[in-house]
Amino acid sequence: MEIKEAQKQVDKLIMKYGGYWEPLSMMARITEEIGELARALNIKHGGKRSKFEGDGRDVEKELADVLFTILAIANKESVNLDKEFCEKLGIDYEKCKGVYDKE
Repeated sequence: MEIKEAQKQVDKLIMKYGGYWEPLSMMARITEEIGELARALNIKHGGKRSKFEGDGRDVEKELADVLFTILAIANKESVNLDKEFCEKLGIDYEKCKGVYDKE
């Protein structure tokens, strides 16, 4: 699925259930989702122990929650993430090359 299509699907779902939250509420939401992702990664790779089976181990699901919320914020702010992300990849290629180089 392309980013543009994902944004449309997120919009359709949000509008079905009442509409977008205010920007600061959405910021709080993404902060919460990133915290849940951090917890899942800490359980999977760090020293955090899960309290019960299925307690925060689903890194994949937490990443999907973060992505959904990012798409929702982009929609609320009328940002074409497809365009912006492609531009970002093109601009920052040389900068990232040095950061992620394993040598």
